[in-house]
Amino acid sequence: MFGGFGVHKFVLGYTQEGIIQILITIVTCFIVGPIIGLVEGIIYLAKTDEEFVATYLEGHRGWF
Repeated sequence: MFGGFGVHKFVLGYTQEGIIQILITIVTCFIVGPIIGLVEGIIYLAKTDEEFVATYLEGHRGWF
């Protein structure tokens, strides 16, 4: 629901990426931001727990 605003970025500790996603959402009139959030949500759900932790928590990968 809030993926377009980058809430998931803030939850993961990626403040800079979250702010960038909010700006992208506002600048593109709420078109591109939700698409990015949807794609990232699908990517997050497709990973196993171990892959997710290794990629986003330990590896600090901010985008896709």
